[in-house]
Amino acid sequence: MKADDNKYNLHSLAEQIKIWGKEAGFQQIGITDVDLGEHEQRFQEWLDQGFHGDLAYMAQHGTKRSRPAELIPGTLRVISVRLDYLSTPARENEITTDAQHARVSRYALGRDYHKLIRKRLAKLAEKIEQVAQQLTPATQDYQYRAFVDSAPVLERALAEKAGLGWIGKNTMLMSREAGSYFFLGEIYTNLPLPMDSPDDKNNCGNCTACLDACPTNAFVSPYVLDAKKCVSYLTIELKGSIPEELRPGIGNRIFGCDECQAVCPWNRFAQTTGEDDFQPRHGLDTAQLIELFNWNEEEFLDRTAGSAIRRSGYEGWLRNIAVALGNAPSSIPVIEALRQRLDYPSEVVREHLAWALDQHSNFLADGGK
Repeated sequence: MKADDNKYNLHSLAEQIKIWGKEAGFQQIGITDVDLGEHEQRFQEWLDQGFHGDLAYMAQHGTKRSRPAELIPGTLRVISVRLDYLSTPARENEITTDAQHARVSRYALGRDYHKLIRKRLAKLAEKIEQVAQQLTPATQDYQYRAFVDSAPVLERALAEKAGLGWIGKNTMLMSREAGSYFFLGEIYTNLPLPMDSPDDKNNCGNCTACLDACPTNAFVSPYVLDAKKCVSYLTIELKGSIPEELRPGIGNRIFGCDECQAVCPWNRFAQTTGEDDFQPRHGLDTAQLIELFNWNEEEFLDRTAGSAIRRSGYEGWLRNIAVALGNAPSSIPVIEALRQRLDYPSEVVREHLAWALDQHSNFLADGGK
């Protein structure tokens, strides 16, 4: 379809959108309607159970999250896109036996994905806008909004309906071609484009690997996650004190957790990305806990510029690493690193430092200093 052939219609435009999307760097593009009734009920039940913890924004906006047309009036379709972010082959160095190693969730090893995806969605939307006036029949009032974690959107539910995969038992969107190491983005539009069919098959089968692997037992049941126990929530979203009973399960994870993805059989099919922005920065994929714990605030801000890790803040960074050091094997370097921060101004950080040192009490009692 060329821009000057004057033969546009909704079907040909939908096909062209997928071509443009691939040209923009997205690995998969699907189109769906805005009916999320079943997902709306399950989401409300999840909220009613309080599984969202301190994520107050999840309960805000009423039904706008599950009813796209309430968020953006006139929305008839959602264009859902997938962008893979795996920088090294799946499962390689995923579960390390080196407890001194700092584990950062794969998605956060490189640059923050929001701006990259937002720019590409904007370009895709502009191309759609350029031809919307030439549709047969003509569409005079084409409207759209692009989202990347920037609004109340049930993106996994929409992506599932758009045929990009299915929601697995670990609540992640799963793809037969890409596992679950990918980002999602959406374009809300008032164009009544033809829709793609969802994959209705339960491709998880009887497998419970993800549920069994969760280090903090955060899964209440298949497809139901208690975010308050999830390591990603504890190390990123929670701003106060991490419950003591959950700290041992955090292990050496200092920002996020990939455990339920690492053990998923479907991630054997995950493809590595060619995006330079998603490659590990500042050695975060191989860094040691003490090395990162020794960063001062200026170093933290400099080395996490343009990174999702900024979300934890410097105080959260120190808190998380203090817990990881408390879980690390006892050694003089570990003890010294913790002691050097005991006068840190934050009460939250000091409390976690005290806990971490207490984990090494037997070592200290036996003569460690």
